[in-house]
Amino acid sequence: MLRSFLACLLLTWFASAPSIAGTPIPTAPAVDARAYILIDYRTDKILAAKDAVARMEPASLTKLMTAYIVFEELAAGKLKLTEAVTVSEHAWRSEGSRTFIELGKPVSVEMLILGMIVQSGNDATIALAERIAGTEDTFVQMMNAQAKRLGMVGTHFENSSGLPSPGHYTTARDMSLLAVAMVRDYPQYYKYYSVREFEYNGIKQQNRNGLLGRDPSVDGLKTGHTDSAGFCLVTSALRDGMRLISVVLGSTSMKGRENASAALLNYGFTFYDTKLIVKGGVKLAAAQVWKAEKSPIDVGIKDDLYLTVPRGESSGIKTVVDVQPRLIAPLSLSSTVGELRVAGGGQTLTMPLHPLQDVAAGGWWRRLIDTIRLWFA
Repeated sequence: MLRSFLACLLLTWFASAPSIAGTPIPTAPAVDARAYILIDYRTDKILAAKDAVARMEPASLTKLMTAYIVFEELAAGKLKLTEAVTVSEHAWRSEGSRTFIELGKPVSVEMLILGMIVQSGNDATIALAERIAGTEDTFVQMMNAQAKRLGMVGTHFENSSGLPSPGHYTTARDMSLLAVAMVRDYPQYYKYYSVREFEYNGIKQQNRNGLLGRDPSVDGLKTGHTDSAGFCLVTSALRDGMRLISVVLGSTSMKGRENASAALLNYGFTFYDTKLIVKGGVKLAAAQVWKAEKSPIDVGIKDDLYLTVPRGESSGIKTVVDVQPRLIAPLSLSSTVGELRVAGGGQTLTMPLHPLQDVAAGGWWRRLIDTIRLWFA
């Protein structure tokens, strides 16, 4: 995966001190949080972090994973927004924040989603978990499997809502991975995270993410709070095509988590810039292919390549295309035929080049002629 490949490379240079137009970038602001991380959505570059892999309680940030699985079921057609879900006693009796759904009363999946995301209702969350997996315990197994698939190596869930439990934990880094996956994989449902309020059963309920009202660039994601976890917030903001994601864990107040998130986002947008360097699927070079039905062929990279650099340094980014000299047909779209090297902003990336179309072998005469020519090449 492109994102995983970039993450491995970008993490190696985070500790270095980049500069903006030759001026050192200030250190990240001191904020009210036990742990935090700030990353660029497209490149996974870490712009600021504190105890980002320390084990922490996620509180209702847990519902991000519950929602991710709900959206997966919707996208697969296994669940419909209009489907009515009957509320069980287990869901109805849940502790903590509530959507005030009623025992035995059918509620639409979409209303339960709004209750889970906007109001952070534990009752709505459990109702969705039970609808998908039969029981909350079975659903939790799905949550942990998804966490493993997404590379959330420091996370383990024991319930769907985020109630405190000894074996229920995560890290700021893992929550950033989940937030990226949410925005990337289910953009059609991401809109629910920017809903400011909704009404159910005659009760109007407000979104607990105060940054939605303070910063027009913020469009998600989720709040969390318990006495032991403190105040938590995962935030995503989009400014001028650049999306940043911040995770703040263990703030001392609701205002504290909002101020911490805002300070981190402003820091990232002020001092960094993310640029599209090379577009995926676009011809970067022509390559000679021996024994091919058709040669030369067009080569490029599979996916768009973005780079996050100190603001003001994007003009200094350089690219070099290096094609292998002895390519022999047949070649597929996944064949590696060279590399793209990108340097700038104090970093160097290397990406594999691939044919932009399958390359079939030529006829027997072409293969014979090229075999002879290769003897002298």
